[in-house]
Amino acid sequence: MRLTATARVWTAGALVAATALAAGLVSCSGDEEKPAAVAKVASTLGPGEGMLNLVALPGSVESGTTDPRVDWVTPFQKRTGCKVGLKMVQTPEEMAALMRDPGRRYDGVAAPPEVAGGLIEDDQVVPVNPDLVDGYKKLEPKLRKLLDRGGKHYGIPYVWGSNLLTYDTRTVPPPASWAALFDPGQARRYSGKLIMRDSPLAIAEAALYLKGERRKLKIRDPYSLTPEQLAAAGRVLAEQRPYVGEYWDLPADAVSAFAGGRAVLGQAWPYHVDVLNRASRPVQGVIPSEGATGWMDAWMIGVRAQHPNCMYQWLQWTASPDVQQQVAEWTGVAPANPQACSGDRLRAGFCAAYHVGDRAYLDKIIFAHAPSKACRGKKDEDEKAGCTDYAEWTRTWLTATRTKG
Repeated sequence: MRLTATARVWTAGALVAATALAAGLVSCSGDEEKPAAVAKVASTLGPGEGMLNLVALPGSVESGTTDPRVDWVTPFQKRTGCKVGLKMVQTPEEMAALMRDPGRRYDGVAAPPEVAGGLIEDDQVVPVNPDLVDGYKKLEPKLRKLLDRGGKHYGIPYVWGSNLLTYDTRTVPPPASWAALFDPGQARRYSGKLIMRDSPLAIAEAALYLKGERRKLKIRDPYSLTPEQLAAAGRVLAEQRPYVGEYWDLPADAVSAFAGGRAVLGQAWPYHVDVLNRASRPVQGVIPSEGATGWMDAWMIGVRAQHPNCMYQWLQWTASPDVQQQVAEWTGVAPANPQACSGDRLRAGFCAAYHVGDRAYLDKIIFAHAPSKACRGKKDEDEKAGCTDYAEWTRTWLTATRTKG
């Protein structure tokens, strides 16, 4: 089974002709050239350079090759004269490696949280000047703050989502806590019919459970764990493993599991609940008492960007309501710009199902950031111990979910 933390872009629509995506998009033309100079924060914009090289996961950038009705690249090219070259990657690790490669000249990257934080720490992206992005202030305020560091903005929000405790109402009473999924005494009731996201970041849900269950661990931020806290979360996942029927990778797999009765309880997104409800399946998703986690993908500017003017035009384009509407419908996630829900851009019920513009809902979501050895929100005694990075999370996840006990 592939370990793909960002499989969220593979919705039912994107799966229709995914294999055509790689062949149909323009390849990035700057891969073999000499390293470019380090980019700086833009203060003004000039004419477009005629080219734009991007890195993204499948489904997050569409040019009509997967489905001729889904295309926000071609209109951009016609409007700006910036020809889009896309390097499509399959994993966050591949994405991070490309952006760190000094011989590559990518202008921008649609980064998930496990990639974004590391790129900032390693100085592989440059701050964005939001004054040069029309519509920036229309984006969700909470999302805009997620990639702020020292008063500088390192990304433009693109899409977001949340990880809910999801259950079949015919079989499972409404769960109030993550304990329904992680406490062995409760999890064994539904042995073989639990599902979990196949991602190291799913450790955060186990940490949320421990935050309430074992207060002596003093977990404050579920994405900033000391070695002791991470080890405790790993043990929770290892104890849960015998009861898990499936670690889902593609979103369609989770839909299929609930629809086919193979799953009755697990981690899922509003997308899954929406799709299943529209198919008259009795599935609901809740935010447990400990809270729920979430994620945001954001466009970031590479440190060796060659085409900054085209990149800023792309940032404006992808933040616009009309493009946000297309992205949301295709990927099955919430748009960062609530104006995508104005008028009749999105179907009735979409924005309510995905909680677009619901500030009260957003306040309950703990958004993911890249686990780092630099502790966040820890007291002095935790700072001395240090925290754990994404590589350590990945090892813990694989050990807990792949090793037979």
